[in-house]
Amino acid sequence: CCFLNRPKSTILELNEQKHKWHSKLLGIDMEMLTFGTKGFPLIIFPTSMGMHNENRDFKLIESIGWFIESGIIKVYCPDSIDKHSWYNKQASAPDRVLNHILYDRMLIEELYPVIQSETGYSRIGAAGCSFGGYHALNFAFRHPDIVAVMISLHAKFDITGQLDGHYDDNVYFNNPPDYLPGLNDENLRKMQIYLGSAEFDMCLDANYQMAHMLGVKNIAHTLEVVPGEKHDWPCWRQQLPRFLSLVNYDTINS
Repeated sequence: CCFLNRPKSTILELNEQKHKWHSKLLGIDMEMLTFGTKGFPLIIFPTSMGMHNENRDFKLIESIGWFIESGIIKVYCPDSIDKHSWYNKQASAPDRVLNHILYDRMLIEELYPVIQSETGYSRIGAAGCSFGGYHALNFAFRHPDIVAVMISLHAKFDITGQLDGHYDDNVYFNNPPDYLPGLNDENLRKMQIYLGSAEFDMCLDANYQMAHMLGVKNIAHTLEVVPGEKHDWPCWRQQLPRFLSLVNYDTINS
């Protein structure tokens, strides 16, 4: 696609802005970077325990600079709270899940209205690499009424390994391999779904399994496995712009 032949941008050209607010739902200060001034809104989650600056610092944002500069997308990079939820071994397993649920509510109740107001779009995109890819897919599948595009790169989707054997309804509804078979929202069939992996990605099997589950439900999706590559930023910087070049932006209602 011609998108991939565009010159790379520098961060200074991408209208980077930093935002900070106190989340009433989480009871903590949150930070976020945004890039661009207009276009289809895309939330990009950081990797495990990553923060708002990670995707910029590892040049993932630079790799999609043309889409931002051209006004095709506006990117939102919020903090994660993984250190308070899935990776918080100081908290009980039920509390880890509850903290994540509060994070999900923050995205819907605090961030989503801001995105709507700034971009004019009622449907958004979700993307992420590694554990950020879990966040992107879980957020999208839990909210198919507002997520039109989902891009998950090199992720695992079974979250139960973070919970020391604990399992309840809250775990079920945040564990995509469990709830996807019973999910019958028609919006999911309209979603543009992209899964990325690589020949030496430790999460390769998880992506094959997710693609199989989507196929069984006759949900259209794209799975790309890059030969000779591994679970790391260089591959993600190749795959994200490639998937963005495949998105049909004309079908997304603004």
